[in-house]
Amino acid sequence: MGRKVTLATCSLNQWALDFEGNLERILKSIEIAKAHGAKYRLGPELEICGYGCADHFYESDTLLHSFQVLRKLLESAVTQDIICDVGMPIMHHNVRYNCRVLFLNRKILLIRPKMVMANHGNYRELRWFSPWNQLRLRLSVFIPLFVCVHQVTVPFGDCVLSTKDTCIGTEICEELWNPRSPHIQMGLEGVEIFTNSSASHHELRKADQRVNLIKSATTKSGGIYLYANQRGCDGDRVYYDGCAMVVINGDIVAQGAQFSLNDVVCTDMERAGSEKAYLQIRLYSHLREPKPCHRVKVDFSFSSGDDIFLPTHQPITWHFHTPEEEISLGPACWLWDYLRRSGQAGFLLPLSGGVDSSSTACIVHSMCTLLCQAVKDGNGQVLEDVRRVVGDDSYHPQHPGELCARIFTTCYMASENSSEDTCSRARELANQIGSTHMNINIDMAVKGILGIFSVVTGRWPQFRANGGSHRENLALQNVQARVRMVLAYLFAQLSLWARGKPGGLLVLGSANVDESLTGYFTKYDCSSADINPIGGISKEDLKSFLLYCVEQFQLPALRSILSAPPTAELEPLTDGQVSQTDEADMGMTYTELSVIGRLRKISKCGPFSMFCKLIHMWKDALSPTEVAQKVKHFFRMYSMNRHKMTTVTPSYHAESYSPDDNRFDLRPFLYNTRWTWQFRCIDQVAIGQSRVALGRSNSFELQQSTRLQGS
Repeated sequence: MGRKVTLATCSLNQWALDFEGNLERILKSIEIAKAHGAKYRLGPELEICGYGCADHFYESDTLLHSFQVLRKLLESAVTQDIICDVGMPIMHHNVRYNCRVLFLNRKILLIRPKMVMANHGNYRELRWFSPWNQLRLRLSVFIPLFVCVHQVTVPFGDCVLSTKDTCIGTEICEELWNPRSPHIQMGLEGVEIFTNSSASHHELRKADQRVNLIKSATTKSGGIYLYANQRGCDGDRVYYDGCAMVVINGDIVAQGAQFSLNDVVCTDMERAGSEKAYLQIRLYSHLREPKPCHRVKVDFSFSSGDDIFLPTHQPITWHFHTPEEEISLGPACWLWDYLRRSGQAGFLLPLSGGVDSSSTACIVHSMCTLLCQAVKDGNGQVLEDVRRVVGDDSYHPQHPGELCARIFTTCYMASENSSEDTCSRARELANQIGSTHMNINIDMAVKGILGIFSVVTGRWPQFRANGGSHRENLALQNVQARVRMVLAYLFAQLSLWARGKPGGLLVLGSANVDESLTGYFTKYDCSSADINPIGGISKEDLKSFLLYCVEQFQLPALRSILSAPPTAELEPLTDGQVSQTDEADMGMTYTELSVIGRLRKISKCGPFSMFCKLIHMWKDALSPTEVAQKVKHFFRMYSMNRHKMTTVTPSYHAESYSPDDNRFDLRPFLYNTRWTWQFRCIDQVAIGQSRVALGRSNSFELQQSTRLQGS
């Protein structure tokens, strides 16, 4: 006979070290859960202090304030008569653990430490925490007296809760992704409800991996799986994308939004049947560990006797966003969190009329669209934040374009090398999205800087088109690019002052992941900004995103932007037309760069192994010698320009081959750019392959000649 229970899981927009705000959001989520009749509330990983505290986890203050928040939660009337599951760091025997704290009616039931640390990609948990490796061991540990006067010790370890009517086991984030996930053994030992508290970031095309893992957790042995995740920007480059869900016996029965402006989102599962596949449990009972999980008994019941005729939830189909929708929503929500928490009054973007800066502009427009919809839906927190950002307590946004005009400034920075085409494209897009647009000519500033150089040296550099050397040509391009950066920050600081309005603007960057990979940008140019929403997105994905925006936001100006060749416009025009293109400068296409970037990071290829893969992947288009030239050219550019990544603008992490130097892609920034040994290995194979191909060709020609003679 199945019992029917009501459980709640949630996504919270927590902020690192914002103990006051984090407490408020936790209490609000518990209040919502209780209003829906839930007997259990699950929150995201390290929700009390925020997941992204980084080296602040070393500080005793972080531990102290986390316990102070825990005391507030224990004392609150809101937390009564519901099992609350919250996350915080805890020190035991001078060892720091990432823990779940489960409590009921002012009593801590269990402290469950994390056993498998996330220590790859963006994650560095082993830097701050130790994994709990004393499996099946239950300790009684002391807690600070000021936290709970009624308890001296509490259970500590990988235990499970045993209530009157069911059994609950806990997983924490990375443990789900481990080949020996705790839920496997817990399921074999009769645990019926599994919970997972996560801080899992958004990455393009990642959501289905997470959903499939969670579904598979209960497909084999049955049970209920609750998943909670953080949502939002908690002060770093990643965006946590929610997706709280409930799964029963492999079927999704409740789903939370992946992207949302709500600070607190509860996903409750009312009256879910907790019947398990008992046949499977008996069948595989011989696989149980010799030492079972310790059960902490709790005098509490999730179900009642009058629920026999109550309906249970039915399976639903998960809605996955397309990559274009993900780009439209994820970076937009990240930008809004950054803006409202930074205390600034909006954004400034140098809008060049190209794909990259136009993509950034469209993401800001998407953000304004989301804000207007949230206000329309009655989100009071969003309205309050919007009014604070624009500095008007009576303001009520009605339309994305009208909101853009208040918080988004774009500027086209023209030089004598700029074409009328890019200027008109930038102006047309600005008009359609509604930004406050300016045209700025930088020639006076460029000539002033070159004049200073000329006075000191007695020389005036020339472009290559005018007889100058490569060094002169590159330096003249860099001067223009760096002047734009200086002017962008000047206008960001003072443009609102000039309009008689308070506050300053955040400068937005618009360098894509492929350009960062090769270093195809000027160090300290317009790529040097406060934040960059597209720095983790490939050029190919950005083009698809702009096509999506044409229809989604009714922005026809993007069609001409997409049809134009990518260009920096830093060299003299030829008959008024662009003579410089990005792909010609880089020596490879953006599509080729995307393939190379994935091989370098995801497939962990150095020069030689990358060449060995590409001679097969590109065999229909390029000879082994041509592939070798491409690979060597890329690694020369990459190694020469890697130093630029040490100062690159903080970017939204969206791609698994991001070259972000801060945390995700740790490499040297001073290389031997000749790669002597590696390139020699490539040349040996390339020459050998070419000889084999030539031999096959000669053999084929000989056979053809013999056949002709015979006929």
